[in-house]
Amino acid sequence: MKAAFFDTTGAPDVIRVGDLPTPTPNDGELLVRVTAASINPIDTYIRSGAAPMPLQKPAITGTDFAGVVEAVGPGGTRYKVGDRVWGSNQGLLGRQGTCAEFVCVEEKWAYPTPEGISDDQVAACALVGITAHLGLFQRAKLTPGETVFVNGGTGGVGSMVVQMAKAVGAKVICTVGTDEKAKLASELGADWVVNYKTEDVSARVKEFTSGTGINVWYETMPPGDFDKTIELMASRGRIVVMAGRAARPVFPNGPFYVKGLTLLGFAMFNMTAAEQQACADDMVRWARQGTLKSLIGARFPLAETGRAHELQEDNTLRKAGTLAGKIVIVPT
Repeated sequence: MKAAFFDTTGAPDVIRVGDLPTPTPNDGELLVRVTAASINPIDTYIRSGAAPMPLQKPAITGTDFAGVVEAVGPGGTRYKVGDRVWGSNQGLLGRQGTCAEFVCVEEKWAYPTPEGISDDQVAACALVGITAHLGLFQRAKLTPGETVFVNGGTGGVGSMVVQMAKAVGAKVICTVGTDEKAKLASELGADWVVNYKTEDVSARVKEFTSGTGINVWYETMPPGDFDKTIELMASRGRIVVMAGRAARPVFPNGPFYVKGLTLLGFAMFNMTAAEQQACADDMVRWARQGTLKSLIGARFPLAETGRAHELQEDNTLRKAGTLAGKIVIVPT
């Protein structure tokens, strides 16, 4: 099979595309013919060595996938040959990645693709959607009527946060960097959109909430100024952090505990299969209802996976602002 892989960590140019043996499913695994994969920041961190993990050699890049079951390993019971499935959690903790024509996946990490939903949509929703859901519901326990703030309302995770919060009846404030992205965020359902480049975010949040504050602050960026965040929080609000491995922000302990706030952190790949299954169940239901979709900002053939990594890094690390949504890889 064709695959995008690397033998050693480093810059995007360590990625090669070539032939590797097609894997055989073991007990409880599926062999999936991949029709769409997607690139996430974690894929670039693993490839660069910034997020050290056990790797097979060669290591196939990619976390998310969508495709068709080609074979079922011994003991498999959930799916049959020909079923369309999607999922994430590949390319992590020693599992092989998804930027290939085939991938072997444990059944517990695969979910049914809803009728009428394209493979590139479910692949692009996978990691970012599960991450958004975990933060909002498993960690922050969001309830209807509360107000959610999310930085980057058209980013991979941010766009999922906007839609999921709206799906359960919450109100959403998000930031964007351009007028075009503001329009996209509004179309996704955001109640209030702030252009952080031209507006005073704190002043606008206070205006939108009439001074009552934010119930759930979903921070998709490396935290830098907890003073401003905590000032904008409502009593007993929850702050979710899931980015910024090297971030060491000053923490204003006094106002944090006086307001009775909670700080919640998590990494998606450390959450259990059962916890992630609950996310996928809601995502499938919302996709069927037409209330959840992924913004796809770029598509690359498998042969250009290295370029896809470069584009992701330009936006994640260098803040180029040239990407709204996800990067999809088409293996065939």
